[in-house]
Amino acid sequence: MKVILYGVTGMVGQLALRESLRDPEVEQVLAIVRRPTTNQHAKYQEIVLPDISDLSSIQEKVTGFDACFYLIGVSSTGMSEADYTHITYEMTIKAAAQLVRLNPNMKMIYISGMGADSTEQGKEMWARVEGKTENALLRMPFKGAYMLRPAAILPMHGVRSKTTQYRMLYNVIKPLNPLLKRMKSVITSEQLGQVILHLAKTGTTKEVLEKEMLKEMALSIQR
Repeated sequence: MKVILYGVTGMVGQLALRESLRDPEVEQVLAIVRRPTTNQHAKYQEIVLPDISDLSSIQEKVTGFDACFYLIGVSSTGMSEADYTHITYEMTIKAAAQLVRLNPNMKMIYISGMGADSTEQGKEMWARVEGKTENALLRMPFKGAYMLRPAAILPMHGVRSKTTQYRMLYNVIKPLNPLLKRMKSVITSEQLGQVILHLAKTGTTKEVLEKEMLKEMALSIQR
């Protein structure tokens, strides 16, 4: 299986990369990035693009892939609706439209968030935009498309959030991790990475996966 990865430097991207590189069924991970990273592995490659949503100059390099992990998550705090829409919706859909045209058998795994608004009519700006993005992806002719709506994610194996406030919070609650891991609304970074890979390989009948289903799937994979 060959995977294209967006958001490799974020917490969810780091965990997906870790699990992908450890999985013998994954032969290549191609990350699309704005700036070079320090990641090194025999199966890992990256392409630096000023506009990561414009793949026109590298079409031959992003053809022949089985899955795309689109794991770019940005906070809407302090952002206008126009700016948040550009990053979350416009860039995502632009990249996805090119990928599905070049890879008609591709599966798309998109990281959304708990509370995303599928009606696109709610009061929360970020939730409307996420819902609009999910709906647009689900209308595209991917072999399979899965919208992941996790709640709390506990980082493991050195995976860290890029957001300072989140890192501080994780440090504070670290002593409670054994208890938190038992909660249906909490998933570890390792578990979420395994779920992402499972969806890329086998898919599921459910297209929008809420936090409880993500946890149930993670536990069934680990059995």
